[in-house]
Amino acid sequence: MTDFHFHNTASGKKERFIPIDPEHIKIYVCGPTVYSFVHIGNGRPAVVFDVLVRLLRLIYPRVTYVRNVTDIDDKINNAALENNESIQTLADRYTQAYEEDMIALGVVPPDIAPRATHHISEITSMITRLIEKDFAYEKGGHVLFHVPSDPDYGGLSRRTLDEMVDGARVDIAPYKKDAKDFVLWKPSNPDQPGWDSPWGNGRPGWHIECSAMIHKHLGETIDIHGGGSDLTFPHHENEAAQSRCANGSTDYVRYWLHNGMLNLGAEKMSKSLGNIKTVRDLCMRHSGEVLRYALLSGQYRSQLSWSDDVVAQAKSSLDSLYQALRDNPGTETIAPDEISNLAFEDYPHDVVEPLLDDLNSPMALASMHDLAANLQKAVTPKDIYRAKQALLAGGRLLGLLGQNPDAYFKRKSENSNLSSNEIEQLITERTTARADKNFERADEIRQELSDLGIELEDLRGETRWRRT
Repeated sequence: MTDFHFHNTASGKKERFIPIDPEHIKIYVCGPTVYSFVHIGNGRPAVVFDVLVRLLRLIYPRVTYVRNVTDIDDKINNAALENNESIQTLADRYTQAYEEDMIALGVVPPDIAPRATHHISEITSMITRLIEKDFAYEKGGHVLFHVPSDPDYGGLSRRTLDEMVDGARVDIAPYKKDAKDFVLWKPSNPDQPGWDSPWGNGRPGWHIECSAMIHKHLGETIDIHGGGSDLTFPHHENEAAQSRCANGSTDYVRYWLHNGMLNLGAEKMSKSLGNIKTVRDLCMRHSGEVLRYALLSGQYRSQLSWSDDVVAQAKSSLDSLYQALRDNPGTETIAPDEISNLAFEDYPHDVVEPLLDDLNSPMALASMHDLAANLQKAVTPKDIYRAKQALLAGGRLLGLLGQNPDAYFKRKSENSNLSSNEIEQLITERTTARADKNFERADEIRQELSDLGIELEDLRGETRWRRT
């Protein structure tokens, strides 16, 4: 059996992954709250856990990956009111935008993408069980989880009750038995969305949504739960408490994985701070694959400082991988399904091994450049084929190198409005000028293209170009 190790937030140490059922791995990752376009920091967990799921699917026969959508939240309510539109219209629009942005980052859609508003009955059923078991109580249309009733509360974030900040992400209100108690259900006024419940017209609290959706789609115990490190407390702490108490089991999640935050300068990238760079805006200036490379350039548990330099370095690195493919088309074509049908043991060991060690993507990327160097040094058609196959297989595991190399280098950029046809026409004119020994005109065309971000490479019998 393959040794796979994760840093488990619950234990605070790296542990060997032992699945509940090796025939069926269950993983859940917290998705977006859809009230605006997501920023690149929101893309980090999607990309990180996409790599994890790709790796798990190489090893195990069945993996069910669930990533939720929070489509009921006060931020959504406020944004819809400001736009004078329905909450569903706004949530649908930004859910679609999120899905498009993740596709741009090369993220494979999850098997199930449940929405909170589609699980109201499951949510109210779980709340009812918590009340019946004396872990929750109703007062004034609110239902709250009573934190002191759960002796294991604080185990995930490793905090004692005294260390916790009263009112974290919840209001300190007179209807609470304890200031740390958090909302499971709250009443709705006429301007807010609401559903009928045993406690009156209202809507769910944030934390209960994930518990109910996991229970429905994955069961009472799952292998892996992922999300950003900012969710560890209170969101995941509260979620774990609800699920343990409602299910009557201490074994809710085997392995908690949390990615580090993306910083812009000295601050965490956050909509509330107004210091965000949206995936959508960045994709107008950069290839989504370059952004993905940048997100994988740091170890997933560490903070990653986002900057233009990070993106530029990612582009340069990705260029070198694609250049190896472009320089070595080989005598045989390697079809995408040939790579996807490779057995686990046929994937490049030097890329796989770092990922098996707590998803060490920086080391895996370094190994990709070693594979590219091997391809550049290959001489015989057989060696070229094997080296190219290894590089493409490693790329598939990381979600990279899925484009045709020529198409990658000729992607339209912000530096140039020239179409590919216009560039080809200028190159043809330059070729003619060189043939006529009009080297002055040939140099003028090269400089004109260079000023527009087009780099020429004269090879034997042809001129190749790329956008820089």
